Amino acid sequence: MTQNAVKLDKSWMDHIGAEFDKPYMHSLKEFLQAEKAKGKIIHPKGDHIFNAMNTTPFDKVRVVILGQDPYHGEGQAHGLSFSVPDGVRPPPSLLNIYKEIAAEYNVPIPKTGNLTRWAEQGVLLLNATLTVENALAGSHQNKGWENFTDAIIHALNDNHEHIVFMLWGSYAQKKGAFIDKNRHLVLQSVHPSPLSAHRGFLGCGHFKLANDYLEKHNLPAINWANI
Repeated sequence: MTQNAVKLDKSWMDHIGAEFDKPYMHSLKEFLQAEKAKGKIIHPKGDHIFNAMNTTPFDKVRVVILGQDPYHGEGQAHGLSFSVPDGVRPPPSLLNIYKEIAAEYNVPIPKTGNLTRWAEQGVLLLNATLTVENALAGSHQNKGWENFTDAIIHALNDNHEHIVFMLWGSYAQKKGAFIDKNRHLVLQSVHPSPLSAHRGFLGCGHFKLANDYLEKHNLPAINWANI
């Protein structure tokens, strides 16, 4: 995988383009090619792998919501963490996210699970691992993607001011442990999964806290109901 072969927004290439020339990225490309040669189905489709960055340019990022893996069901993943395309039933974790927003802002729960409008407003919906094998959660962990997404978070941490990082669950919190809390707002809670949401995610107030912080620093708030 080389810089010239990747369709990634120039604003991101300027900051993390060098990652594509590193050995781990060449190994990752070989792994993905080998998996496809075996006939394995990989999610999301190739043109959606970098969807989070292509929808939210580097200089537009105001909020980062960090997920772990893409959805591994057919037709679910489209390169934005927690999001599914129009017409696909919102998964349980996303429904709990919607419930929290509904409680904070007294708005109805959307019928669509497509979060593209958040991404267009500056919400980077970033998974730690950008691909997964069909029906096999976690199958592409520790293949190199984590190095790449660490580089993304480092670039944002070092070159931006006043980003809100939403780190839900222990995995996201460990991945974002190095974020400078003097320059950015880090919001942490348990994961919105049905297994844990009632232990602190529901009632966390993160979406209003994020907007309060952005407005305090003269940045536009996110319209969380604008799905």
